[in-house]
Amino acid sequence: MAARGWHAVLLPSSDPHLSEYLPARWEGRAHFSGFTGSSGTLLVAADRAALFTDSRYWTQAEAELAGTGVELVKLDGAPVPAYVAWLGALPVSDGPATLAADGAVMGLAQTQQLRDALTGMTGAAWQLHTREDVLAEAWPDRPALPAAPVYEHLPPHASTPRADKLAAMRAALQERGATHHWVATLDDLAWVLNLRGADVEYNPVFLGHLLIAPDRAELFVGVGKVDTALAARLAADGVQCRPYDEALAALSALPAGAVLWLDPKRTTWGLREAVPEGVRVLEAINPSTLAKSRKTEAESEHIREAMARDGAAMCAFYAWLEQALGREAISELTVDERMTAERARQPGYVSLSFPTIAGFNANGALPHYRATPDAHAMISTPQGLVADGLLLIDSGAQYLGGTTDITRVWAIGTPTPAQKRDFTLVLKGTMALSRTRFPKGTLAPMLDAIARAPLWAEGLDFGHGTGHGVGYFLNVHEGPQSISKAVPHPDMAMHAGMITSIEPGLYRPGQWGIRIENLVLNVAVPSARPDAEPGTPEHGDYLAFETLSLCPIDTRCIDRSLLREDEVAWLDAYHQTVRERLLPHVDGAARDWLVARTQPL
Repeated sequence: MAARGWHAVLLPSSDPHLSEYLPARWEGRAHFSGFTGSSGTLLVAADRAALFTDSRYWTQAEAELAGTGVELVKLDGAPVPAYVAWLGALPVSDGPATLAADGAVMGLAQTQQLRDALTGMTGAAWQLHTREDVLAEAWPDRPALPAAPVYEHLPPHASTPRADKLAAMRAALQERGATHHWVATLDDLAWVLNLRGADVEYNPVFLGHLLIAPDRAELFVGVGKVDTALAARLAADGVQCRPYDEALAALSALPAGAVLWLDPKRTTWGLREAVPEGVRVLEAINPSTLAKSRKTEAESEHIREAMARDGAAMCAFYAWLEQALGREAISELTVDERMTAERARQPGYVSLSFPTIAGFNANGALPHYRATPDAHAMISTPQGLVADGLLLIDSGAQYLGGTTDITRVWAIGTPTPAQKRDFTLVLKGTMALSRTRFPKGTLAPMLDAIARAPLWAEGLDFGHGTGHGVGYFLNVHEGPQSISKAVPHPDMAMHAGMITSIEPGLYRPGQWGIRIENLVLNVAVPSARPDAEPGTPEHGDYLAFETLSLCPIDTRCIDRSLLREDEVAWLDAYHQTVRERLLPHVDGAARDWLVARTQPL
């Protein structure tokens, strides 16, 4: 900073593809601050630094930043105003001050907001410098680019050929009057080309860019990551491989008169700056983002099978857990290890889909908690249980036929009346949304209140979203739908084939946390008014949720007096489905546990 004349540097949690989970090369924010949460921004000035993050990570950040000199700024709203307020308090000499940030990893929309906000600051003038990799000189032992090979996602799991997907992309371009389309987000890239990789932990994707033109497609990927045989198969479908570091040059070489389709929410500032004069930019959501969110019936069948395999693994784990309590040393780390081992035994298993969250009692109240060797809770010792309480386990896996994500809370010992009440209120929210019918095209955020209503009635709430989209052997967090308090946008419309989580929660800091999460599939159902006349609002197409996740819900934690009979009927029917679907996949102790835990309430 001193050598360049920069007054401050901004390090986001981001890479050139705006990924949620980052390759080690772009984990600069974690490297320089020590904060390891998946979301946050570090601002560094000459004599001070601050980490900005939201309420999901406040407790974790306070612990990890202790003694570092890095201030925690608790975000409770849009981040850009908070950045500007912090910068405005810095002592700046005469002349404009410079805030440096790597435009290659800065989101387009947020960078524009930041530029506008800096321009409008009162007092000292600030300017944004985005044309350099700010980590390059400050991190001499910075990790290299990942080198894992790229591989094909093959039939039967990949049921739509790559050529058909490219043809669909070109048809979308032609319809909108675009000549070229740039794909930078890794899950979109992997989906379009039926390719997968291991460059980003938990997500089976690889670093790359894709340029789709009317008569060709160019894949920019690390040299040596695509073997000769795969390169030949790609070439047969009109896809040529080029070195990863040639991507920006190729973008800058687009011919005058071209119309380039870019997704402003999935494009970095650096990419946008590389577009040459004379090329018109069409800003719209990636057509692949919409297409991949709507799973085909063939994909849905593979996902149902993956859910059964996942459920069988959980039955084996939970059967072991209940037998081992009080007889073996069990910590939150043990839960992670044993659950992962059971999943790894299942056919088609590839990896976890995110870091397992196993939180006992107070640790369960931290929505993004992760146990470490230096900080974890014991659940059991060989001499007996450590304490009664609640164990929250949020986990999932990547299978060749689908991505899973499920949260359950289990009684360790005897739950208290207060714990049962909290558990039941959360369960009522999960069931209420799971049972909802709604018109096709309903904007996903409009459904959020349904899951919160049982909690709101008691003056309670939770601070995270109710549901996120889930990919097909891809990212566990996928757009465009989001069941949350987000401002509704037309791109968030619900359509058949979408997979979304339903995961209300309730968190008592220092005591316990509860979250009950299933994945659901949007399925078409008859109108709520089948007798309505065609053309009337009541006659429209409707959707309902098919619950995909297959794992018992701990009825020992339920306060029966808080449930209506129709809610009991839903839960009993769900447990009957779980039992019928999983019995062919389990035996021995796992089978006995499944039967015991799916008895009618």
